[in-house]
Amino acid sequence: MTRNIFAERCDCGGKVPPKGQVIAHAYDHVEIPPIKPVTTRINVHRGDCPCCGKTVTAAAPADMPPGSPFGPGIVALVTYLHGCQMVSYARLAEMLEGLFGLKISEGAIANMLSRAAQPFGKCAEAIHETVRNSPVIASDETSARVKGKNHWQWTLVAATAVVHLIAPTRGKIVPKEFLDGARPKVWLSDRLAAQCDHADAHQFSLAHLIRDAQYAIDAGDTVFASAFKEFLKRACEIGRRRPNLADSTIKAYARALERELDRLLEFEPTNPDGRHLRDAIIVDARDKLLVFLTRRDVEPTNNASERSLRPSVIFRKVTNGFRSDWGAKVYADICSIVSTGRLYGRSPLAAIRDDLTGRSEPATP
Repeated sequence: MTRNIFAERCDCGGKVPPKGQVIAHAYDHVEIPPIKPVTTRINVHRGDCPCCGKTVTAAAPADMPPGSPFGPGIVALVTYLHGCQMVSYARLAEMLEGLFGLKISEGAIANMLSRAAQPFGKCAEAIHETVRNSPVIASDETSARVKGKNHWQWTLVAATAVVHLIAPTRGKIVPKEFLDGARPKVWLSDRLAAQCDHADAHQFSLAHLIRDAQYAIDAGDTVFASAFKEFLKRACEIGRRRPNLADSTIKAYARALERELDRLLEFEPTNPDGRHLRDAIIVDARDKLLVFLTRRDVEPTNNASERSLRPSVIFRKVTNGFRSDWGAKVYADICSIVSTGRLYGRSPLAAIRDDLTGRSEPATP
């Protein structure tokens, strides 16, 4: 909206005509008008058919069905504030009344999220299927609390979708059951055994290995760990430049790094931590460090999975977990919807509302 303000009178008392005036300066004024909920009373009528005498009742409007009086806009807002902004039920009820004049009890908020579990679950299952059939999957996990017990929140990241799961175990059974017989081309993760052997090839996150090398350096190794850390940093730097490199150049870098790795693994570390790291690389990681140089759709680090879990780490610290299994399931589905929506440029609130109303349409990121 634009308002044009014209000069009217001069200090001498003369009247200034609007015609010919030019903009002296311009500025923006931003304001939020009072926001109040809109209540629509639905009167469903019935009448008698003049032909057969049968009583016919009108169908309720599809966009305002009977049942809960709260529309998808309110449900989406409540879901966003609780799931994404970590607002508790009590504070959420107070906030809705203070901001919008909308009185909703804590029980009504819980019922609202419980009813939303079905559409969220349906959308999350479609996201699961997309990730399950992706050629490259990255994974990571963090702790969660459900009914006072330790659980684990897993994230499985593909190029076009992101899955979150909350399970009572950190074991290999979680990704195995998720894949349900599918086998991706490459799996990307840290060195946790539960995240291995789920794909044809495996890329270890070089960022995690850099931290392991730094630990060995801090513990006193002066031979292997520092040189191995520089090797990993150089590999990550090549990975960052990869979009601008020709295939032949990437292959040349891969050959050079392979030779360098062979040379490094012949070093004799000076302390147990350095030897443990070197031996672990020889035994289990030798073929899992440079897979990203054979496929452009594989990253050298697991940063995408870690970023996807950061909001949940904050949520855990703020809320101290979930009181019910269904609450944990709904939260994981919301995380899947929000994280996948971000890949397509959708805000969390928009992604939640789109999936509540069935308007979510996948697109190419």
